[in-house]
Amino acid sequence: MLESYAAPNAKIHSLLKEGRLIGLKKGLYVVAPQKNERLISLPLIANHLYGPSYVSLEFALSQYGLIPEFVATVTSVTTKRGRQFSTPLSIFSYQTLPADYYSLGIRHIQEDTKVAFMQASPEKALCDWLVLTPNLKIYSAKSLATILLEDMRMDEQALAELDLALIEKIAATGFRQQRLRFLPEFLRNLSC
Repeated sequence: MLESYAAPNAKIHSLLKEGRLIGLKKGLYVVAPQKNERLISLPLIANHLYGPSYVSLEFALSQYGLIPEFVATVTSVTTKRGRQFSTPLSIFSYQTLPADYYSLGIRHIQEDTKVAFMQASPEKALCDWLVLTPNLKIYSAKSLATILLEDMRMDEQALAELDLALIEKIAATGFRQQRLRFLPEFLRNLSC
């Protein structure tokens, strides 16, 4: 966009100062929403800010309506080292997963003709949350039900509609299998 400028960095600095650009990290900027009349897609920014990554955990669970709370931090998963970025738009948090587990259950979301990003399926977002949340004590399907339905206030109907085969495939990778062990049984009990 600024290739015709003799000093593009000076122009970028000027646009930042005028509020026409928002700096996310060194070398990565977005056009301010009031200047381009488009809303900024936080999941798209999350994918570009640090990658490879996909949006997951609490942010995705909220987007799918599985949890009732609004989530301000955009939570993602990566195969690289975990990171966090504080930007003028939001906080972007990244947690690490092994590649064989990471690759399952990712969706390509086409928000509109110009915006697309990678996000966990509802099943993967739930599994990611279970394996990455510290200090969860899951000893049975009943204790898992307490965590999901009472503590997290997850939507029981939405949980009952999850793809059990995908969850079993994710659990079969063996990554933190103890955390996912009771999830299929819990979901089968919801369907009854």
